[in-house]
Amino acid sequence: MTPHLSTWAPTLDLRSTKILYQRELRSALRERSVVVNGILMPIFLYPLLLWGMFSALNFVQGLNDGVRSRVAFTGPPPEVHRALVDTILARQDVEAVDVGRADGGGIPGLVPMEAAIVGLQDGRIDAVVTFEMIPDGGSTLPDNVGITVRFDRTETRSAGARDRVEDAVASYRSGWIDQEVESLGMERAARTPFVIDSENVASGESVGTLLLGQMLSLFIVIMVALGCFIPSVDTTAGERERSTWETTLTVSAPRSSVIAAKYLSVATLGVVAGVLNVLALFLSMGAVVRPLMAESGDISFSLPLLSIPVMIAGACALALFFAAAMMLLASFARTFKDGQAMIQPVYWLVFLPVLLGNQTDRTLTPTIASIPVANVSMMIRDSINGVFLWPLIAQTLLVTLATVAVLLLVAQYILRFEDFLLGSFDGSFWRFVRARLSS
Repeated sequence: MTPHLSTWAPTLDLRSTKILYQRELRSALRERSVVVNGILMPIFLYPLLLWGMFSALNFVQGLNDGVRSRVAFTGPPPEVHRALVDTILARQDVEAVDVGRADGGGIPGLVPMEAAIVGLQDGRIDAVVTFEMIPDGGSTLPDNVGITVRFDRTETRSAGARDRVEDAVASYRSGWIDQEVESLGMERAARTPFVIDSENVASGESVGTLLLGQMLSLFIVIMVALGCFIPSVDTTAGERERSTWETTLTVSAPRSSVIAAKYLSVATLGVVAGVLNVLALFLSMGAVVRPLMAESGDISFSLPLLSIPVMIAGACALALFFAAAMMLLASFARTFKDGQAMIQPVYWLVFLPVLLGNQTDRTLTPTIASIPVANVSMMIRDSINGVFLWPLIAQTLLVTLATVAVLLLVAQYILRFEDFLLGSFDGSFWRFVRARLSS
């Protein structure tokens, strides 16, 4: 099929475009799916999602902390370290379990090795502790003892019991070493050679900025794509399914104005979704995450003022890209369901930033600035962290806009074919391309 140039006027009537643009926005806002996915979801999703996620983590941690670890001993410790058993059992979250009890001279939880292993395997015991004296060869402290903790790493409860026993042993060991070195007449400073201490120099604001940078840079991409997803299908495949596409093309306005109005309305909804995403996530981080992470220190969330225009520019560039790519693919579908399937490859591009990783020491580079979607995500993350590489920011925006221009040129070329406009062509975008290349 050769193109019919008479059916396509590459002129743009601004007044008609404005009227049609307003009409498309009103029509989109009447669609429940558009409002839910593009507006309501960013507003309510993040507070509920973050609250639910952190509450679930705290609930699970509380359940684990409330479970008492069942510990058994396969033999009495040396008499000099008899207090070690008392130290382990003195914890409120540890209890001794008697399974096939052996004569342990009053030591609770003392069982034969065979019974202990069987109890560990069938879940009646969480950890089995075995003591072994280390021979004094002149290179160790007198009365040194080795401890083996057997546990099942596939069971969370058993792994927790191992940690609790090791904590108790570490506490007892520290006190015993202090006593031994003091009896040798060593000064306090010489008791613990190679002392290691750590000090966190990152402020609560720095930690909050790190969390915002990692989450906002990815969620903006996802939410802008989601904001364009439904409208791009509804304005193309949806109109074909409702049999209103041909009626729309008969309005007294250039077809270029009709297409431009649809494209701008989809991009607008994508930008709205991105902006609401920023506001909702920023407010949620402060209102939900800070109280739940109070034990981690004073975490505060703030954004550099200069990062706000960078994020808005990035959201607009992403919206223009996703709207052009999704509408280009969805316009070949005849039903809404087919349109959703056709634009799935574009939606998978949102995971490009994930593939590049979230290393905090990585910033925007000329190579990353040349990769669509990933470049904008990295640009936003850098701006939140206070890093503004203006030449690379300009390259990022130019690359994205150039990609949009290429997509629009392809769309302009496809619109010249009457079989596409009238819906007589049966196939996807890729089939259309193959058919034109082979003709």
